[in-house]
Amino acid sequence: MNIDKITKRIFLLLPIFLLAGCDDFLSTEPDSTRVSLNTPKQVSQLLTTAYPQGGYVVFAEAMSDNVSDKGTGEDDKTNRAAYLFQEVEASVDQQDSPDQYWAECYRAISVANQALDIISKSTDSTLYRAQRGEALLARAYAHFMLVCYFSNFYEPQGANTGPGIPYVTEPETVVIKPYERKTVAYVYDMVEKDLLAGLPLISDGSYTIPKYHFNRAAANAFAARFYLVKQNYTKVLQYANEVFPGGTLGDNLRPWNTTYRNLSPAELYNTYSRANQSANLMLVETASLYGRNVARYRYGMNYAKFQEISASEAIAGASASWAYPVYTQGDNNYLIPKLNEYFVRESVNAEIGFPYVMLPIFTAEEVLFNRAEANAFLGNTAAAIADLNLFASKRISNYNATTHAVTATTMRNYFGSTTALNNLINSILAFKRIEFVQEGMRWFDMQRFGIPVQHEIRNGTVVVGTLTIPKGDPKRVLQIPQSASISGLAKNSR
Repeated sequence: MNIDKITKRIFLLLPIFLLAGCDDFLSTEPDSTRVSLNTPKQVSQLLTTAYPQGGYVVFAEAMSDNVSDKGTGEDDKTNRAAYLFQEVEASVDQQDSPDQYWAECYRAISVANQALDIISKSTDSTLYRAQRGEALLARAYAHFMLVCYFSNFYEPQGANTGPGIPYVTEPETVVIKPYERKTVAYVYDMVEKDLLAGLPLISDGSYTIPKYHFNRAAANAFAARFYLVKQNYTKVLQYANEVFPGGTLGDNLRPWNTTYRNLSPAELYNTYSRANQSANLMLVETASLYGRNVARYRYGMNYAKFQEISASEAIAGASASWAYPVYTQGDNNYLIPKLNEYFVRESVNAEIGFPYVMLPIFTAEEVLFNRAEANAFLGNTAAAIADLNLFASKRISNYNATTHAVTATTMRNYFGSTTALNNLINSILAFKRIEFVQEGMRWFDMQRFGIPVQHEIRNGTVVVGTLTIPKGDPKRVLQIPQSASISGLAKNSR
């Protein structure tokens, strides 16, 4: 990659813009738990909290190959321990920690179960069709994310008999209730059961702002992600094609090389996670410091790592250049303006409050990559390549369909494999890596394909060692929180 070309795309970025109000971004429904919940509207209000309001991005990104040890930087315990594959010693109230994410997922599950219980006891459950669908999808999603992080990753050709996570389907009515982990296979069966039962019930008309809930598009995107992990590629295509029925994926991708390229950092931050962006299929507010620290973490994206991640532009031709704007916050602290912090004061006149990040949970881009991968493995090579070119048409600066075409030849020239399928899958993963950098998505692909982790260890600017974490290493599985193990839940082996 040409250094001059990179230099033109990197700018000095002032500190992250903090907003002192929530506006429509963090608006919340009235607390429906204070009244008797006996109408569909009230159950809908309850379900606004059936989503994990804890973030996974910090630890997921730090475990991936998207980050390096800069030698200096923000010393955050979650960022550090995740990079070093050590147990994160943080409580459930520690923002961005695995323990908080675990607690938030089970809190969301508890809300979903409460809603389902109310519905089951109503005099006419048919009135709650949409609410039941949302509760089932929310319960399935939280359990799915938990099993992906806190258990051995699902092996499509394996028995998956290792410990899963507790799949909770009833409201908690006692202070301490014993749970068992059962198996990964069991958890996936239960996720699938809830997913298939809930999806047909989803109704976008039941929401004020559909993208803050499991709307139809997000539910189908979740199904496509789930079946991609299971390697059921026919179902991946089925659900991916239902995300925009009657429309095209291309019309809903982020316009990085057109509209976005003219936006300032402040405008990008104010745009990326908005509900009015067609690429965002579902958004969840998460209590997080990631927005202010993303560039300043010691274990983050530096210049060399950005070169590595962005080198995939060459798959679209020698003259191709990604349109993503890359900025710096001080020396060697690189970021693409995406996830901003929204600071909510405790009261109108308060000086203290809580930082949040609005996180895109499902996007049109992920759907496109999942569809491309499914087509690749099903032998629909032309369709998979067409999706890569569709993606490139929205991401390459001054895109030209002739000079920037992704072909079997350009992929072979870049990766060097004589196996066309290998080159195609590697191209999909490489494009997906740059698209979701600093969003925590890369870790899923590294787990699915068993990509080994190699993290440099520095003392200042000097590399003093390399940490290698291969496929199957138990350290790739997050440890069960101490609070859960004290209650009798078996911890993961190390």
